[in-house]
Amino acid sequence: MKVTINRTYQKDSTLGLLTYGHFRAHTLELPDLDNQEDISCIPAGLYSCRKHQSPANGHCIEIINVKDRTHVQLHKANYLSNILGCIAIGNSSRFRDNGEPWVTNSKDTLTALMELLPDTFDMVIK
Repeated sequence: MKVTINRTYQKDSTLGLLTYGHFRAHTLELPDLDNQEDISCIPAGLYSCRKHQSPANGHCIEIINVKDRTHVQLHKANYLSNILGCIAIGNSSRFRDNGEPWVTNSKDTLTALMELLPDTFDMVIK
């Protein structure tokens, strides 16, 4: 079974719905700016992933084979300002008063997903 993220691209962000079996979560990424490091979401595609312990982000998912990029992760984060080309996860998505999207309960949502996942797996981003 693969983790799947179905995206919706917006001018200033990328929102998604992550599914893994019966598990559902919302994702938040930077806008699509042609895979530029630290300012863009990664391209849609099939990726190899593994559970990882990051010095900066703690328990997370490392997305391994991103073309022209390194250290791409799905990690706990709530706001666009918390990610540099990575993927934030939460149990819902909302919008701040200024219109900026964010995801809620990121830490708990990531913990719940990590408990379901094997150590290595594939992720499809559409």
